Amino acid sequence: MKRVFVISVMVLLTACNEKPQSASKEPEPEVTTAASVAFTEGPAQGPDGWMYFTDVANNRIMRHDPKAKKHEVFRADSNRANGLLFDAEGRLIACEGSDPEHNSPRVTRTDMKTGKVEVIAAEFEGKTFNAPNDVTIDGKGRLYFTDPAPDATSQAPAKPKNATGVPGIYRIDTDGKITRLLTAPDTEWPNGPMISPDDKTFYIIEANKTEKGTRAIRAFDLSPEGALSNMRVHYNFFPGRSADGMAIDKDGNIYAAAGLHKLRGTKETLDTKCGVYVISPAGKLLRFVPIAEDTITNTAFGGPDNKTLYITAGKSLFQFTNNISGLNR
Repeated sequence: MKRVFVISVMVLLTACNEKPQSASKEPEPEVTTAASVAFTEGPAQGPDGWMYFTDVANNRIMRHDPKAKKHEVFRADSNRANGLLFDAEGRLIACEGSDPEHNSPRVTRTDMKTGKVEVIAAEFEGKTFNAPNDVTIDGKGRLYFTDPAPDATSQAPAKPKNATGVPGIYRIDTDGKITRLLTAPDTEWPNGPMISPDDKTFYIIEANKTEKGTRAIRAFDLSPEGALSNMRVHYNFFPGRSADGMAIDKDGNIYAAAGLHKLRGTKETLDTKCGVYVISPAGKLLRFVPIAEDTITNTAFGGPDNKTLYITAGKSLFQFTNNISGLNR
């Protein structure tokens, strides 16, 4: 039996006692509690083997040592960092939604050896971003990040002055050039992006919380030049809560964090149970792993063999052992 471990807890949101039904016949994972932070997001394994994640509510980046089973603050005053990623050179990429003091939405790159933080995206066509949310990377080292427009459930502050004001999906080339790939109406509220192992498919989560908003994972053909085409719905969560973030394994299966236990004042229903949805490249649900805590936000692979899936949810960071190794994208 696979086991799931909680590695962080502090009461911010409460979980319901309802147990969602699994999509497979495997028994539900056993859950235990170990430590505490606040509102977790954006997990990513660093070159040091530690799992980095964001504590959005407390405006900091944390890191967890899986060997010592302890966590610590990596960067305080994180400019409300959300999604994280490590590039091929071991540098930390962070999507920063901006805090009220700095009011500077941006994407940064941190040299883990020197600690130097470099801003790699702060504006597009003379306007600042709304609140960069999450990021992925292709085999050529190009970064792709999402910039949804703020709404009532966002952890980011109100829209900064001179912001684009529209949702967008952007690519940062290795020479620093920034290209907007999609904006409204072709994207509504873009959240976690992901790229297939062969670099041919680009996935994006649409998490529009309005009554008729798209709540699904969309797939696009990704060209060698980094352009998107041929949009289709890969997996639909409507009318429940859409996924927030996702990871991918070497076989191309997606591990999406989606669903709610309790309503939160949006048009989302409870039809989508709270947990990890394992979805094949063909868009078929292979397995559902229930998570007992709201609000589930993201997933990432880690461990020495990349077979440990980490899940951020509300006040907690969970983990379970997977049969297939994942990619750090």
